[in-house]
Amino acid sequence: MSKIVVIGSSNTDMVVKTHQFPAPGETILGGEFFMFSGGKGANQAVAAARTGGDTLFICKTGDDIFGRSAISVFQKEGINTKHISIDSTKASGVALITVDANGENEIVVAPGANDTLIELDIKAAEKEIIESEIILMQLEVPVKTVYFAAQLATYHRKKVILNPAPAVKFPIELFKHLFLITPNELEVEILTGIKVDDISSAAKAAEKLLDLGVQNVIITMGSAGAFFKNRETEMLIAAPLVKAVDSTAAGDVFNGVLATELTLGKDWKNAISTACKAASISVTRMGAQASMPYRKELISTDETR
Repeated sequence: MSKIVVIGSSNTDMVVKTHQFPAPGETILGGEFFMFSGGKGANQAVAAARTGGDTLFICKTGDDIFGRSAISVFQKEGINTKHISIDSTKASGVALITVDANGENEIVVAPGANDTLIELDIKAAEKEIIESEIILMQLEVPVKTVYFAAQLATYHRKKVILNPAPAVKFPIELFKHLFLITPNELEVEILTGIKVDDISSAAKAAEKLLDLGVQNVIITMGSAGAFFKNRETEMLIAAPLVKAVDSTAAGDVFNGVLATELTLGKDWKNAISTACKAASISVTRMGAQASMPYRKELISTDETR
């Protein structure tokens, strides 16, 4: 029985460090090249598992070296891979990532087999969904698959967390199936039309999402931390100050660790605080899954007493 079921993408990240991003039509010489396991779904599954989450991952890969390597990585991380399927007609997903001197990134994704994750793949894991506590999803797989999974989870009274990244259009009916939605500042502006640059605007955007049927909202605000709101309370949880070298997957770390903390029975304040700490650690390291902290790195003095 896995308490967290992550449904989403698996990619191989190919990363080039550069002093600055090229302008359209410009070719520049970059620096070091790295290749990491990635994909938002895979990243969140690894982040959850590394920090103590009992995790099952549902995804689809190609029948190639990238797919086989990814599955091996998941198994080494202690993730249940029972419902990872292989599409022999598609290549595994690939992401091309450029990271500048400030640690900011630009990403282009070729979805490959991620685009063939369908409703039947989710239905095949219904038993595991029934036995879980949280269903965690993103939007790097078909929206209709995400919507089907949300409906199925709601039917079985499970908590659905949606990290709406990348920001794409989805049925407005999806909102009412969400226990929690976790957009960043850009994504929440696309969802609500409200530009978020302070607590007041974050509250307005969150209120709009609550009106659409979401039970809880967390807006991640980079180095400023994360803003939480539901019908009872709202708060801004600060993030630790760090020097970022690569922000790739920081949001995925936040979501995976948050899911773990919630299954461990933590309240919103403590769960969000730990997720912010984990994300802050990850941006001080290169790579997606390679940058993710383990549980021992997050333990506070209060937890060791």
